[in-house]
Amino acid sequence: MSRVGLGTMRISSALPARTSAEREEEGLRTIRAATDSGITLIDTGDFYSGGHNELLVGRALKELDRDSMVLSVKFGMLQLPGGGMPGVDGRPESVKNFLTYSLTRLGVDHIDIYRLARIDQTVPVEDTVGALAELVEQGYIRYIGLSEIGATALRRAAAVHPISDLQIEYSLIEREREKEVIPAARELGIGITAYGILSHGLLSEAFLSGRTAHEPGQFMHPRFQGEAGARNLVIAQALARVAEQHGATLAQAATAWVLAQGEDIVPIVGSTRVASLRESLKALDLVFTKADLAAIESAVPPEGLAGDRHIPQQMQFFDRG
Repeated sequence: MSRVGLGTMRISSALPARTSAEREEEGLRTIRAATDSGITLIDTGDFYSGGHNELLVGRALKELDRDSMVLSVKFGMLQLPGGGMPGVDGRPESVKNFLTYSLTRLGVDHIDIYRLARIDQTVPVEDTVGALAELVEQGYIRYIGLSEIGATALRRAAAVHPISDLQIEYSLIEREREKEVIPAARELGIGITAYGILSHGLLSEAFLSGRTAHEPGQFMHPRFQGEAGARNLVIAQALARVAEQHGATLAQAATAWVLAQGEDIVPIVGSTRVASLRESLKALDLVFTKADLAAIESAVPPEGLAGDRHIPQQMQFFDRG
């Protein structure tokens, strides 16, 4: 698939009450611009804005060459009407139920990569993957993916059926998965798609200017708050100075760093506007030497980072084994 993918979650989450026709059209233009630029991987989730995002992606797919697209869909997160996610459902019967609704919302007869968004701690991962394997045999999905799963469970899952892709949060700032998960994926021949490559906006010009304080969902990230936010701003400013030496923005340098970590790692950009997408894709033109990469990494020392990755309610869904 393409060297980068397009994550569409924020296209829906940025919509006030999910009803803004103008922003929807901008989102559709962004998806079209992404495919025009050569992006083939489109990533969504059935729980993004209560299904709104799948409906939006489905509208875009009607005008695209479906056979050239790699459509990645996450499932399994439970939702409440007033907001919030109380848990994960990875039961085999639920897998097939989730898929049925996704196929309808997206308006397609199959999904290329179908993945459990988080591990259901009450259901053996072997059972969930077994259900996905049946769907592969039936032609409803082409490949099995997983998301935010630990190395141990990843090996158990791969013993049931080949896993094609693992989606993890991975950035200059979030590198915990380098210890065990990425080596396990490479050992098993599993590709990686990296989301959160800008650490939810911390590695962006918006954070430098203070705009992220007003972005939807930023309150969920402790790294933006209070003293932690002030300390992390110093790190972002240091990386921005290094990026400037290469004629790049902070976000472009952060994206290019992920690209440099291996051809088996595909970063997902989360642009919601055509202009920001085009700025993000300039990262593809950045080529860093080993010395450049060392300078970038020294500007973002993991030990200097302040604040947790997510609030506790979100962290409970991450498999760290």
